[in-house]
Amino acid sequence: MPVPGELTFVAPRGAKKPPRHLADLTPAERREAVTALGEKPFRARQLSRHYFARLSDDPTSWTDIPAAARERLAGELLPSLMSVVRHISCDGGATRKTLWRLHDGTLVESVLMRYPERVTMCVSSQAGCGMNCPFCATGQAGLDRNLSTAEIVHQIVDGARALRDGEVPGGPARLSNIVFMGMGEPLANYKRVVGAIRRLTDEAPDGVGLSQRGITVSTVGLVPAMRRFTDEGFSCRLAVSLHAPDDELRDTLVPVNTRWKVREVLDAASDYAERSGRRISIEYALIRDINDQAWRADLLGKMLRGRGAHVNLIPLNPTPGSKWTASRPEDERAFVAALEARGVPVTVRDTRGQEIEGACGQLAAAER
Repeated sequence: MPVPGELTFVAPRGAKKPPRHLADLTPAERREAVTALGEKPFRARQLSRHYFARLSDDPTSWTDIPAAARERLAGELLPSLMSVVRHISCDGGATRKTLWRLHDGTLVESVLMRYPERVTMCVSSQAGCGMNCPFCATGQAGLDRNLSTAEIVHQIVDGARALRDGEVPGGPARLSNIVFMGMGEPLANYKRVVGAIRRLTDEAPDGVGLSQRGITVSTVGLVPAMRRFTDEGFSCRLAVSLHAPDDELRDTLVPVNTRWKVREVLDAASDYAERSGRRISIEYALIRDINDQAWRADLLGKMLRGRGAHVNLIPLNPTPGSKWTASRPEDERAFVAALEARGVPVTVRDTRGQEIEGACGQLAAAER
């Protein structure tokens, strides 16, 4: 049920609902589902082990399940949700972007990024986005629909399988970090994103067994949903896509700011940090001559004083034909210096994937 004041989105009329999948269900619901198919309840745990722990959705490999039951269980609980349109790689193969086609033809993206000390996967939570931020390719495309819990989880399962099987250069590896920073506003698809976090962090065989501390959820600042997320008791990191410290500019860059102002957003983020014990991250895309002035950095530093936040500056990855572009190097340096002068920790994000249309939404827009 929506929280009062929370933005809600409805799938376009006539949109086909994704088929039910094992990852949409809690362990108890899985037992009920296999029982309804005429199987013993323990088959649910076997099926969960194959999908979440062994990363297998191929029934021919399920040798602990009778052959007569495999196809029926696969058809009812592990239907095909999405197919790869193409992979595009750069950085010597260490960055791989995947364009997916969902069961209804909708396009979404995920990105796998391998670093020496970790492997991070950036996933989509919606097809498109309804936040309408003018500098974002996804925001300008509008919202097609929410992804199901299983459609979110499958992006990670596929990435984990690719790493295990050595499809990404560097030898077999394991996922260490998940960031909900792909297409969509995660907290506008609240129930399914929370369900995905639980599937990803439940111990095997009930889930993938990842650490909540390795998961980051980004939001533009849906304050009621942020407060609801605080009550979930997660130890995930919360990242706030702020992009401006002053309401006048942020009303334009992040239109939802007309509902919940900068200080309200920061207060909700601070409450989450206090409850979770995790430092909040402030995401700030530097846009030339728009939000990259040193005085705005100073204002941001004042507003973050005492909140224990870390600022992650993002050199804008411009979209084709857009008037928005990245800041000059000297303006970026001045912005960093102004924040540091206020005692606010700041880093500049590694800009991977520019040559493969790395900003969320670019590849899908090109395909359309």
